[in-house]
Amino acid sequence: MIVVGLMSGTSADGVDAAVVRLQGAPPRLEWELLGFVQHPHPQELRQSIFAAFRPETSSAEHLCRLNFELGEAFAAAALQAIRAAGLTPSQVDFIGSHGQTVWHIPPAPGETASTLQLGEPAVIAERSGLPAVSNFRARDMAAGGQGAPLVPFVDWLLLTHPTKTRVAQNIGGIGNLTYLPPEGRPEEILAFDTGPGNMLLDDAARRATDGRLTFDRDGLLAAAGKVNTAWLKVLLSDPYFSAPPPKSTGRERFGAQLGAELWQNAGKRGLSAQDILATLTAFTAESIALSYQKFLPRLPEEVIVSGGGSLNPTLMQRLRQRLAPAHVLVSDEIGLPSAAKEALAFAVLAYETWHHRPANLSSATGAKKPVVLGSVTWA
Repeated sequence: MIVVGLMSGTSADGVDAAVVRLQGAPPRLEWELLGFVQHPHPQELRQSIFAAFRPETSSAEHLCRLNFELGEAFAAAALQAIRAAGLTPSQVDFIGSHGQTVWHIPPAPGETASTLQLGEPAVIAERSGLPAVSNFRARDMAAGGQGAPLVPFVDWLLLTHPTKTRVAQNIGGIGNLTYLPPEGRPEEILAFDTGPGNMLLDDAARRATDGRLTFDRDGLLAAAGKVNTAWLKVLLSDPYFSAPPPKSTGRERFGAQLGAELWQNAGKRGLSAQDILATLTAFTAESIALSYQKFLPRLPEEVIVSGGGSLNPTLMQRLRQRLAPAHVLVSDEIGLPSAAKEALAFAVLAYETWHHRPANLSSATGAKKPVVLGSVTWA
């Protein structure tokens, strides 16, 4: 089958769209990436998404409108990717869309666990003429899971090595890992969110440049600064890092609200903008390393990094230092394009949904049982 996978992450800068040929079934699933595009959001839409992340700037009406606007953006990205692959919609079987997460409430005592992804699948189906598989996270949460991370199922299929212990480390807005023992069975896979990825770095870069930059390009701002070890120690005292997995987090904990608080706190400490970026970059790397030391059954021989963080040389250098002697590489080096990985993953998850097969790993999400993820909106 040929499937389009769509993903918009916590950075909310656009839609990643991967066209993937899939055949077979787990654990022997064969895949081929036929095309990949990054469809950037117009500035007005991106501002609307960020407004939805903050209770004081959002409303029921705002979310209602944004849901359909994002549906249009996801549909446009899917059609662009299909064209880039040299195909027509009639040659594609269906679309798998993660949507745009605007809020995520993990299971906790006294809380009703829930999650909300926008990007109306009816709009995607109508504009593309293709069925749309969507709303993947909700079913796992209904089964008692965190609703995240879901990509570990795909990591297990694509990245398990016959002899090496590996970790697949994604650094998007949030960092998350998948621990892959050699020839591991699904129940042996461990996965969880490590904490902040690029989200706080992006926020600080915007503040440092009065909005001229939306991220620390090539890690240059951080490279020009000095890590404040005392402040870094305070940042790492967040109770999230000592909580055992399964666990998940997101913008509600490590987003703009925390970014504003940290910027103000750093100013009181007399830190320059470059020192703030340097310390926050170290924060991401240290929180990842801490997760390995505290929670992995054994330290990996290889760490395969994907996501936007893999393009930040300053972050990658610090990560390599902290994870030595593990060999840290980017997923492109093993034939899996880093930028396309999560979009490809949701093509695979949609493929499993289409075949009525469970695609959550209880060892990763904490769900009581494996469940078929997502809903199908017919064209």
